[in-house]
Amino acid sequence: MPETVAILLAAGESRRMGELKALLPWQGQTLISHQVSALIDGGVDRVVVVLGHRYEELRPELDGKSHVEWTLNPDYLHGKTTSIKAGLTALGGRAPELLLLLNVDQPRSTETVKDLLQQHRSNGSLITIPTFEGKGGHPVAFDGALLGELEGIREETQGIREVVRRHKEGTLRVELGAEEVLWDLNTPEQYRAALERSG
Repeated sequence: MPETVAILLAAGESRRMGELKALLPWQGQTLISHQVSALIDGGVDRVVVVLGHRYEELRPELDGKSHVEWTLNPDYLHGKTTSIKAGLTALGGRAPELLLLLNVDQPRSTETVKDLLQQHRSNGSLITIPTFEGKGGHPVAFDGALLGELEGIREETQGIREVVRRHKEGTLRVELGAEEVLWDLNTPEQYRAALERSG
């Protein structure tokens, strides 16, 4: 049966934040729990969470959650592409119909996930990038046919950007009207600003 899978990247060190971003409070739960719930409630069939730095502290946040699994990236210090590849490897060779890529420090609502999946499916594009006022954001949706190319990404060629550049013609940039598609919580200031905007 065709499957929609999200890879949620949560392996980083959170150096600029000064504390583990995945455990920051967000709408009554931790950021990592919020992200998993938003993805599942938004229509994703399975979430693969890639852990690395201090993974023992994050595992309890995922235990017992249905449609959620985690994998460990021992090479997380070598860049984000290693975490994407670890998540793809965890798929076990089963190519999903649709693949979403999202970082744990990019909080998104259920509605945004739903909108992106609907736009991707209705337009039949290879890649769908959500935008706000013309600026590209996340999560990015990929057709399962691109799995092999995603498995070959390299840090030196900017990871998934190389795949997007290669398929410019098949990439849809869609305005969702949601500022949150641009949120990226790297610093305490960015976290506080996003908290205020999220209400």
